[in-house]
Amino acid sequence: MRVIKRLLKRREGEISLIPESLDDLWHLKYVIEPGDLVFALTKRRVEAPRDKIRPEKVEKKPMRLGISVMEMEFHKFSNRLRVRGTIEQGTDLGSYHTINVEPNTKISITKSWRNEQLKRINEAVRASTHPRVVIVAIEEGEASIGIVRQYGVEESATIRCSSGKGEGGLRNEFFGEVTHQLEFAAKDAQMIIAGPGFTKEDFLIFLKQNKPELAEKAVLESTSSIGISGFQEVLRRGAVDRMVKEAHITKEAKLMESLLEEIAKDGKAAYGMDEVQKAFNYGAIETLLIADETLREAREKEDIDQFLMNVESAKGKIVVFSTEFEPGQKLRSLGGIAALLRFKIE
Repeated sequence: MRVIKRLLKRREGEISLIPESLDDLWHLKYVIEPGDLVFALTKRRVEAPRDKIRPEKVEKKPMRLGISVMEMEFHKFSNRLRVRGTIEQGTDLGSYHTINVEPNTKISITKSWRNEQLKRINEAVRASTHPRVVIVAIEEGEASIGIVRQYGVEESATIRCSSGKGEGGLRNEFFGEVTHQLEFAAKDAQMIIAGPGFTKEDFLIFLKQNKPELAEKAVLESTSSIGISGFQEVLRRGAVDRMVKEAHITKEAKLMESLLEEIAKDGKAAYGMDEVQKAFNYGAIETLLIADETLREAREKEDIDQFLMNVESAKGKIVVFSTEFEPGQKLRSLGGIAALLRFKIE
């Protein structure tokens, strides 16, 4: 993400930016809220004069509009964020309009900015300088390819093929198909080749012989499985962290692992709003974990932001989890909010 302009006074005002990736659109989903004023160059139908005898085809014309946001939809597979609202500045004031925000669409957002939202913008700007990372989890006859995004690992391909160490032709055909998929998924990306056994080592040898430009960007990591669970193992082991320092999703996976360990031994953890509030009253919160969807829902019903500011004032850290990703989904099942504590409370 690139920030073009910041005009803020006491966290009130306008930020102009350009999202550069699907990850950036995901961040904007949690930055833009109902009531915000969003400006962008968009297209809208302009009605022809009504006194014409022969109607002409109505075409959409480009124009800059400002809309008061009502709702948003994040379309991961079509690579866009749809922002719908009523026109506040431009033509047809008061009419409904939808701005389709895609990578490289310049937009301006005017609003009262929360501290967490400004942090998210800064995080997206920093992340734009990090290398892309792709994980291929492979065993005999099956491989899964996942793209590491800021909101989780997105499985982009699964390849299954008859294979065996004694069947050179079939095995090479399998490795060749995995390589073909990686040429698209791993373009301009670092790669982690993971899995049980020695198939991953053999595949790296195949890459070195056939696609050395891919092999030179690859590292090996042992896991007990492939697929989503294999991706999770890679994250927990810190392989992505070693490639991309401060990777947010790796941080989420490790925090969730710590939380579940503390819960299992009835230790320094609290989950659910009542228990977390109790922990705060004791001054025990070291790190507050909250799911992004829980945060969004809470803002519609109550003043959750005051509670978050109180936690920060008491030297607690706050981590917002993505519910697109397994740790965030686990957090939702625990009530959407939890905390790692400085000390155990009864």
